[in-house]
Amino acid sequence: MKNFRKLQIWERSHKITLEVYRLTREFPKSETYGLVTQMRRSVSSIPTNIAEGCGRNTEKDFARFLDNAMGSASELEYQLILAHDLEYISIEAYETTNRELTEIKRMLNAFIQKLRTSEKSNKS
Repeated sequence: MKNFRKLQIWERSHKITLEVYRLTREFPKSETYGLVTQMRRSVSSIPTNIAEGCGRNTEKDFARFLDNAMGSASELEYQLILAHDLEYISIEAYETTNRELTEIKRMLNAFIQKLRTSEKSNKS
């Protein structure tokens, strides 16, 4: 079992979660149960899946949870575009958050590949 708090990918995904919560506080009240809820669920699912994966016994299981985190990151990527196009967030907030999300996705992909490579070499 790994300590998820020591993983840089968890740390960064936790920070982007805090940022998205801050950004969505300013959304119209009509979006409280719409886009706000969707964005918050997507973003918080990223560090949640990383944490849950750390509690699993095999690298295969851990990689599966990282795949889930990647799916949530992709959902958030679209939701950020939508929030910007609806003029709920500024271009600066969109670009900054999207840039960080892109880096998190890159890190997730690298971590998934590392786990899968390690799993294959352990079977050989």
